[in-house]
Amino acid sequence: MNRLLALALLAVVGLPVAAAALAALASAAQPAAWADLLLQPALGRAVAHTLWTGLCATALSWWLAAALISRAFVQCSLQALLRHVPAMLAMPHAAMAIGLVFLLSPSGWLMRAVSPGLSGFELPPPWPTTQDPWGLGLILALVLKEVPFFLWTAATQLQRADVAARWQAEHALAQTLGHGPRRAFWRVVWPQLAPRLRWPLLAVLAYGLTVVDMALVIGPAAPPTLAVLAWQWLGDVEPATHARGATAGLLLLALVLLCAALWAVAAAFAQRWRATPGTAGRPEHAVSRLAPGRRALVGVYSVVMAALLVGSVSGVWAFPAFWPQSLSLDAWASVARSSTTVGHTLWLALASSALALAWSVAWLECAPRRWDNAARALLYLPILLPAVLWVVGLYRVGLWLRWEGSAAGLLLAHTTMVLPYVLIALSPAYLGFDPRYAQLNASLGHGRWRLLWQVKWPLLKRSIAASAAVGFAVSVAQYLPTLYLGAGRFATVTTEAVNLAAAGQRSLTAAYAVLQFTLPVLGFALAAWVGRPRRFRIAA
Repeated sequence: MNRLLALALLAVVGLPVAAAALAALASAAQPAAWADLLLQPALGRAVAHTLWTGLCATALSWWLAAALISRAFVQCSLQALLRHVPAMLAMPHAAMAIGLVFLLSPSGWLMRAVSPGLSGFELPPPWPTTQDPWGLGLILALVLKEVPFFLWTAATQLQRADVAARWQAEHALAQTLGHGPRRAFWRVVWPQLAPRLRWPLLAVLAYGLTVVDMALVIGPAAPPTLAVLAWQWLGDVEPATHARGATAGLLLLALVLLCAALWAVAAAFAQRWRATPGTAGRPEHAVSRLAPGRRALVGVYSVVMAALLVGSVSGVWAFPAFWPQSLSLDAWASVARSSTTVGHTLWLALASSALALAWSVAWLECAPRRWDNAARALLYLPILLPAVLWVVGLYRVGLWLRWEGSAAGLLLAHTTMVLPYVLIALSPAYLGFDPRYAQLNASLGHGRWRLLWQVKWPLLKRSIAASAAVGFAVSVAQYLPTLYLGAGRFATVTTEAVNLAAAGQRSLTAAYAVLQFTLPVLGFALAAWVGRPRRFRIAA
């Protein structure tokens, strides 16, 4: 019975995902479009921007997250490290990019703080501090967003009951053999933890190489990254230009696969080099010395959020004044009048996260472990394929089902994007559940449903609630799927924020970016309340 249910669950998700992937690949398999793409003068620099920003951001995020985890593990301060991670995860990528623009632009807060006294500027300097030709702003934005994601996924492994005690014991044993605490972590714990993070790592790598919304706000512009070029071409009504965009999406997929293969080779080489006698202690000592503190990361997020809040209520704000000359609530009044935009965002996030959570729980409960391992590549396709290519396939599936521009089609698009993240967040805790509880339940003569309702799900409610919050935040942040499957009929806070950022409307853009952050924060707060430990009152 379990196998039949698992097969049905796989068909419900796997068939649309496979159909969308095949449709996307078919749309890009046009020789004429490839010839047209290769003749584009901006292609070479766009590919270079893509590889530079994506690989650099992924490497820095991985390195910084590993440094923070090593310190927290050695100092037994993992809970302190994770205290602010949900709030960081709640900030969508587009909101982070908008906030950094408010900080780093030539007329931003940082330049105002030193003008005119220190800098001498009475007018904003003509410096490319955002949308710079080197992609440094995009790299910074990606790193700030991906480090908390790595911390979250690593914590789900470090907090598993079936491995936490064992890794702590092995770490202590390594110290008795003469290794220092940090060296023991890198020699014993990290080689076991890093392979468990391969899917989150691939997701971050694919996102960094194919991101559109952040690149539109803070990425290089002349030329942009390949993902932005593909998005621009796909939006053209000319069939040849549209086909060129789909082909560019397929080229992005090839770049993702190539970079993933190179990363795997580099990781294998690094592991072999680390195992060589006399070399194991060097890299981890360097990482530990240069590791940024938790407070620095929290401080950057706090300053970004402060810039968005001040920007959302700013009226007249001439350079180089550090504070607005007048404050206004006009932007928030405009947001309040757009109740349908907030309504669309909420129902999509709630429905897609609920569907993804229900499917993930059912799948992890029923699917054999080998089925689960084999199906992960298919289930993770929505986050591993370039977004510009994925939405083309989703759009074609929507056309086949006649769901283009409908609520059902938009919900399908959001659910397929939310489900991989919910599965990544939920799997470690669910798969690590102690099987002895089930054995004890069976010995007492109770059935499976009683085990689930009264034992397993109550014990896992914290992880289940947190996974739902992750799904909610992912749905709120969706940009391209909302544009394509919604056909412009369903505006959300993310589409409004990105579109307004391109139009240069500071206060209204900031208001939507703050709302874009507030909704996921409320979701994580609700998840924390639902997942709080139960307290029992002992009768006198």
